Amino acid sequence: MRFSASRLVGAIAAAAIVLHFSALPFVSATLAQSAEAVREEVVVATDSGEHRFNVEIADDPRERSLGLMFRRQMADDEGMLFDFGAEEPASFWMRNTYIALDMLFIKADGTIESIGERTTPLSEKSVQSRGPVRYVLEINGGLSDTLGIEPGDKVTGPAMEAP
Repeated sequence: MRFSASRLVGAIAAAAIVLHFSALPFVSATLAQSAEAVREEVVVATDSGEHRFNVEIADDPRERSLGLMFRRQMADDEGMLFDFGAEEPASFWMRNTYIALDMLFIKADGTIESIGERTTPLSEKSVQSRGPVRYVLEINGGLSDTLGIEPGDKVTGPAMEAP
């Protein structure tokens, strides 16, 4: 079977339209989730003082898989806290994530184990913890440096007090 270039371009365009519109319910659900999400305050204690963030809690597989995808902005005092329930190596990517992020990889006791700084929006490159962690706090890219947040600092909050 022979395909002309125009037929191939037409087929590709049709597939792109279908994929685009099939993603709309997912995007709508993601935006609705952000409005309804459980929010709590976490505090990052550093040598320069305490820094407070109003965070969405991602503690189930669906919430963790959506993360901050499709968001176009986030206030400097906001973020998302991922809770894996137990310490394990953590790995994230930035697929469908438009905001550059700092990822604070946090041990079960609240100690920051490592930081993935200024992630690249829309990248599929893996950003990994250096060892097992229970939590990951995502904040706007560059804030760790601006606020003096470093590995060894402590993060506390109600969401982190559960066994």
